[in-house]
Amino acid sequence: MTDRYLGSGTVAEVPYGPTGPVPSHLPDRLAITLWDFSWYTRAGAGDVYADLDAACADAAALDYNAIRICAAPLLLFGGLGLDDLARNLEIEGLGAAAFGGYYGQRTRWYDAPGGYALDLYAHLEALFAAARRHGLVLILASWEYQQSPAFAASPEWFDAIDAVPLEDRYRLLADAWDRMLAWIDERGFRDLVALVELHNEVDFSILPALSDGGATEIERLRVRHPDLLITASYGKPPHLAMHRVPVGLGAAQFHVYSYGVLDALQSRADIRSEGSDGFPNSELRALLRADAPTPAEYGRPAEWKLRATVVTDQMIYGYDWVDAAAWDAWLDAEYPRYAEVMHREIESRVIAIAEWARWQGLPAVIGEGWVGYTPLHGGFEESETGRELAEHGIRTALQRGAWGVVLCSNAAPHHPMWQLREWQQHVNALVRSL
Repeated sequence: MTDRYLGSGTVAEVPYGPTGPVPSHLPDRLAITLWDFSWYTRAGAGDVYADLDAACADAAALDYNAIRICAAPLLLFGGLGLDDLARNLEIEGLGAAAFGGYYGQRTRWYDAPGGYALDLYAHLEALFAAARRHGLVLILASWEYQQSPAFAASPEWFDAIDAVPLEDRYRLLADAWDRMLAWIDERGFRDLVALVELHNEVDFSILPALSDGGATEIERLRVRHPDLLITASYGKPPHLAMHRVPVGLGAAQFHVYSYGVLDALQSRADIRSEGSDGFPNSELRALLRADAPTPAEYGRPAEWKLRATVVTDQMIYGYDWVDAAAWDAWLDAEYPRYAEVMHREIESRVIAIAEWARWQGLPAVIGEGWVGYTPLHGGFEESETGRELAEHGIRTALQRGAWGVVLCSNAAPHHPMWQLREWQQHVNALVRSL
């Protein structure tokens, strides 16, 4: 022990209080499951979101109390002449593959077989009603300038929003949200809206920088709806320079992915690029299934679908045909080299988000995380290793006063991780304990 004075930096600031206030009628802590656009792209007969009441009941049984979705505001309320399309939205997924099956069949999120149509207005109303019955609140976002329209059979949705000049897209979104919130009010569901995001991951979408008009539109929408938390999310906020995040947000809903060993493998296999000479390279060929066709044999989704999404044709081919066991074996073998930096990266990014939120007086939410985008049947993130990384991020977020946290981006009904029920219940109990 020493009685020397070492400066105020040595004085622990824990326990931390909440990063910022939330409306009193909302839960004190959000345990979030990420249903994204899948709640309508995986809603065919017998699929996981065909029965929204059952899906919500199951989420509540696992102790979730919040669902984050793409509410498709531009399709439903964008004023783009898409009303009839929204009432009879034909879901195709990425389309039938030339080699058999459908594109994206062994990816996450893109494994949508399609083959049905739905009234998205009615489907959204049914989701709100089911959420109320099962004690859930909703985080409403838009993925429309990132990927949602790619799952439709017709390019009409994508063509309509793509025709809007870049500089007008944030205003279009704000106006659509304003109309959607009026629709929600008419049905008596406003109290179930935990958060409104102008758009998901503005830094990874076909949008200008948030500082180029987005923050202004958020502030305009907040003035019109002062009782709601309204913001936008970043896929990779500037953790080392958080002062670059524009002021005016209503919450710090940012994402924390630490790709680490996964990024090393994806770089070696050149699986996320497009137009690479000699694709697939030798590293990827060594990981492919024995029955994998060549890219030429497999073909690719329609050109407009690739323009409507951030995922490349090389990733679709690679994830559809990679041997998941070989993929996981590489990650498991190499992970020890990356373990420390991945833990530190998750912790430092969570702290940067939480402390920026505390400085701004905003509730912090980690709406996606923790490792990254893996093949559908790859089990690295579901493994003990992946779960430990997730728990490290969750505990850091809770300790720093975050309002909401996702267990894992893969912890949702449309992913295999949903079967880890005891783990989800255990971690949700931690999230919701105050």
